[in-house]
Amino acid sequence: MGYYWPTMVKDCIDYARRCQACQFHANLIHQPPEPLHPTIASWSFDDWGLDVVGPLTKSSGGHLYILAATDYFCKWAEAVPLREVKKDNVADFIRTHIIYRYGVPRYIITDNGKPFYNSLIDKLCQKFDFKQRNSSMYYAAANGHAEAFNKTLCNLLKKVVAKSKSDWHERIGEALWAYKTTVRTPTQATPYASLWSRGGPST
Repeated sequence: MGYYWPTMVKDCIDYARRCQACQFHANLIHQPPEPLHPTIASWSFDDWGLDVVGPLTKSSGGHLYILAATDYFCKWAEAVPLREVKKDNVADFIRTHIIYRYGVPRYIITDNGKPFYNSLIDKLCQKFDFKQRNSSMYYAAANGHAEAFNKTLCNLLKKVVAKSKSDWHERIGEALWAYKTTVRTPTQATPYASLWSRGGPST
């Protein structure tokens, strides 16, 4: 931005530490990071984990849910607010927010809920020639990347929403930007850096 002073980094860190919302909603980590395990994805946008967050506090736009997708390789994420979770909404999200933007994945990983596991999603898989893997609805760790992102997204939204909490649907873009430009502990890089260091969506 063209700004610089000798103690700029320290001043920014001190300012962030005094943020009241961050103190209330920051994660309390009681154990050190565990060693990395091999990932099942081989390249960016190879595998996506999809999940639904909610029901949440009803927004001023009538939204109750967030449909989120996380790339297993570079931790890139996409999310949209929904008034209700239907198979049509899920199919549109996969088509417009994943396939049309980042190409056809090899797999999507979802639970066995009706919005994810139905004939419409089967037809979408057949049309674009990718596969769907299902995890148990009662075993969150089976789709761990998506579950971890859901928690992070909710914590980010808590820090930026108004006191009424009714504007969260308008703040999802801001929360996604913060997530994509923050260093992730497992990769020691931001999702944005991980993505573009490999050539971006066209690779």
